[in-house]
Amino acid sequence: MTGATRTTCPYCGVGCGVLATPGADGRVAIKGDPDHPANFGRLCSKGSALGETLSLDDRLLHPRVVGERATWDRALDHVARAFTDAIRDHGPDSVAFYVSGQLLTEDYYVANKLMKGFIGSGNIDTNSRLCMASSVAGHKRAFGSDTVPGTYEDLETADLVVLTGSNLAWCHPVLFQRLAAAKAARPGMRIVTIDPRRTATSELADLHLGIAPGGDVALFNGLLLHLAAGSRLDEGFVARHTSGLAGALGAAAGFDIRTAARVTGLSPAEVERFFNLFAATERVVTVYSQGVNQSSAGTDKVNAIINCHLLTGRIGRPGMGPFSVTGQPNAMGGREVGGLANQLAAHMELDNPGHRALVRDFWNAPRIADKPGLKAVDLFEAVHDGRIKALWIMATNPAASLPDADRVVAALARCPFVVVSDVVRDTDTTRHAHVLLPSTAWGEKDGTVTNSERRISRQRAFLPPPGEARADWWQMAEVARRMGFSGFDWDGPAEIFREHAALSAHGNDGCRDFDIGAHAEIDAAGYEGLAPFHWPRPAGQGPRQRFFGDGKFHHPDGKARFVATPWRPARGQTSAARPLILNTGRVRDQWHTMTRTGKAARLTSHYAEPFVEVNPADARALGLAAADLALIESDRGGALLRVLVTERQRPGAVFAPIHWTGQQAARARVDALIAPHVDPVSGQPESKFTPVSLRRFQAAWYGFAVSRRRLAVSGLDYWALAPVDGGYRAELGGADAPGDWPAAMAALLDPAEEAEVLAYRDVARGVYRFAVYEAGVLSAALFVAPEPVEIARGWLIGQLGRALDGAERLRLLAGRGGDAAADPGALVCSCFSVGVNQITAAVKAGAQSIDAIGSCLKAGTNCGSCRMEIGRLIDACSTAKAG
Repeated sequence: MTGATRTTCPYCGVGCGVLATPGADGRVAIKGDPDHPANFGRLCSKGSALGETLSLDDRLLHPRVVGERATWDRALDHVARAFTDAIRDHGPDSVAFYVSGQLLTEDYYVANKLMKGFIGSGNIDTNSRLCMASSVAGHKRAFGSDTVPGTYEDLETADLVVLTGSNLAWCHPVLFQRLAAAKAARPGMRIVTIDPRRTATSELADLHLGIAPGGDVALFNGLLLHLAAGSRLDEGFVARHTSGLAGALGAAAGFDIRTAARVTGLSPAEVERFFNLFAATERVVTVYSQGVNQSSAGTDKVNAIINCHLLTGRIGRPGMGPFSVTGQPNAMGGREVGGLANQLAAHMELDNPGHRALVRDFWNAPRIADKPGLKAVDLFEAVHDGRIKALWIMATNPAASLPDADRVVAALARCPFVVVSDVVRDTDTTRHAHVLLPSTAWGEKDGTVTNSERRISRQRAFLPPPGEARADWWQMAEVARRMGFSGFDWDGPAEIFREHAALSAHGNDGCRDFDIGAHAEIDAAGYEGLAPFHWPRPAGQGPRQRFFGDGKFHHPDGKARFVATPWRPARGQTSAARPLILNTGRVRDQWHTMTRTGKAARLTSHYAEPFVEVNPADARALGLAAADLALIESDRGGALLRVLVTERQRPGAVFAPIHWTGQQAARARVDALIAPHVDPVSGQPESKFTPVSLRRFQAAWYGFAVSRRRLAVSGLDYWALAPVDGGYRAELGGADAPGDWPAAMAALLDPAEEAEVLAYRDVARGVYRFAVYEAGVLSAALFVAPEPVEIARGWLIGQLGRALDGAERLRLLAGRGGDAAADPGALVCSCFSVGVNQITAAVKAGAQSIDAIGSCLKAGTNCGSCRMEIGRLIDACSTAKAG
């Protein structure tokens, strides 16, 4: 066994350090890096399962041109020629790059240099536009720069942490555990959550505000007025270090407690309690994420939050300040090198002639973009209407993840030339590529990423690239050379990082926030051993953790700006036809479009199929019951999802996760429902407020199946596939029942010719069960009923691949899995595969606390993401016992 490699997790913006140790058997052992200052050894369920996602079964291993395997030379020549021809015939703005927060900073740097400095267009945008562009715009309006002021330590030292639009427990679990540990150590710390849903994060809160969707600006405008009226205004700080307060107060005028309560859907008492708590607490950190950013008023939401911190001078000091947590592992790194269409590298601006001159001279560029390019939504609209003739997509799946996703698919189908660089062979996007380029994946690629607290860390390779996979930066550099451009002849990522660091210091006398000039001469050995560090790190200066504590900002006059943020309704409005508001987001154990996490059986066990959360009152009014299938539709598209009835969901609103695509389910691309409404400043789409309708899908039959082989689900009205140990599981359903169920079973399960098939049929009730045995072991099973199938799924999955005797075979066909101990129940703890039934049994046996459950089952003792859920189960058991 080789030694451990220090690297960084490729999931959320927490940026956890990872120790990866390849074994002689081909497996990779994964542990948290105890020395990394982001996580101190802790990993979430996704991070701890990284070793289970490294299989090559779905990898793109060779370049492909028009569906045929090709050499790298042929593929790269084809890409270079297509882009050169489009530029010659239609100009530089006829081509575009759409990149990703999954890229390393070095990849991002090369992409930005090629497009903006040499092709001469601003048409490079990133999927980070979908998650944090409003935060960037808000920072720049307020601070004059895209600067995150604080650090993770501020969350631990604050006396009040306000979490708004952030399900930290599921989306940034390790950071949430740091917060939970801080609160346990200092019980006087207070936590407020602001979210239309009562999420797992809310379980830690002293106050949860179930705000109406779109109400954030009204709430924080009301807070601003309350703070100003209550003498919480820091007059000295405001006078010396800010401007624009009168305009901000004018825009907030009228939002007293009662008005703020009416607009936000909260009670006046709740609003007053929050306002008073914020006013009375000096050390306040306001953490915000997608619930704020993903809005047609996202930038105003960000500035409404920042206004409150500027008014009170609570910024840039320990335990206080606004704090944006990014969704992707390198969203911040992309911002540093100009990954957004309206940026230049090193936090310089496209609309600043002086900045353009600095970058052009540094790069020795033949031309440089002189205006912002198209932002993500507008970029794909330009693809659709023919303005973009050649498009290069890297490390992202816009056919599933962009709003109005069906129109994006149509745009890709129309585009004369599409090249996709990816690690996965089959996605909703790769099927539209004229050229496919195989990229290196996590564990194979080398470079840097920057987390949400501005900490730059190394991702290091510990596996050889499979097949002919190559780094993304290498692919772009090769195309650049073939297009006749110089300045792309790096030998490796260390040279690119060195150039990136040098550019950050070029012409920078302290007027720009981003400066890592201390590394402008780093050599290969220094880069290999580079330890995590906060930027800025100018040459000759020591580390700096926080910005703005000295009252110095990056506007020309050195002052911060209050920004007027008038409240306005969301772009889409409910109607009789679309009476519900759809909110989208993530679930605990999945990531983006599941190309990586969807390969790990224990990660798909928490939620194995796409679903829609509905409040019980709405479910009753719509005639929906738990586990029904429902059609959810907007004016843009629709999806077919499993109904989850829960009190956590606010009445009048529904929630659906974003992860499922055409590879995992029949109709679950939730972003197909989302209108392409964007924030007018940031261009970030509105993903949290879509008017929809919901109605029961009239299924004639429901099914559940397990199989050692992938099931042939094509053509079914409803299917959702997920891996299990040794095979697959599938949830199924259809509007019309097959006339011949044995034939339908054979088509679905494809049993071997010599297989033994046992069957149970109750034609009158519409109940059918089939068990397929090959070489004496269970190879597949199918259970069909006219209502959602009730069976101990965990137990049945556990029988797959087992040799069963006669009694066991009969028990399986009867759907009886024995006692609760035989069936773990729905998964709660992914790290140790502990289910509801096991936890319930432990509670009944005397384990009356989360720590006690951890002692006997290990559940909740690793990443801690499930601790809130375990607490709810303990409470439920106690309530049932008391009743």
